[in-house]
Amino acid sequence: MSIVQESVAEDVQSVGDINNIAEQDWDQFLTFMLAGEEYGIDILRVQEIKGLDSVTEIPNTPEYVLGVINLRGNVIPVIDLRMRFGIECQEYNRTTVVIVVRVRKEERELTLGIVVDNVTDVYNIDPERIDAAPEFGAQVDTSFVAGIAGVDDGMVILLDVDKVASSVSELKQSELGAR
Repeated sequence: MSIVQESVAEDVQSVGDINNIAEQDWDQFLTFMLAGEEYGIDILRVQEIKGLDSVTEIPNTPEYVLGVINLRGNVIPVIDLRMRFGIECQEYNRTTVVIVVRVRKEERELTLGIVVDNVTDVYNIDPERIDAAPEFGAQVDTSFVAGIAGVDDGMVILLDVDKVASSVSELKQSELGAR
């Protein structure tokens, strides 16, 4: 084999390795910050990210339900994730955003906005590298945590958006104006 043939054979092997890596079943997560901690949600559930505009309050809803927004003619309920998790509230600023997600409740789908401090990154995470949510006993509800993943030099708390939104989806749809 000539030097050129060997080089081409090495290149073909390298391309094959790249294709194998690309075909791995890695999951993508959109990550965001809340009170200095990084959280992630399945990127396939994200519809869009938008700045926090005016929210119309709806009476008799839990404190963490900020109200509804009009998103291109659709009325979308919005929750503050800090309040939902019992984290100290902070004043909204220019980095505060609404992540519009699709959640499932039984056989129906609901679009929901979640307010977060800021969006940070998108990570490709090998499902085998995701650890189960830790158990803290009956006093601590971690049902909304899908898992914990190590990324770079830190950890990301992966959320199950269906469970985060469970109490919102249980509200009367007429109260929220959702369709």
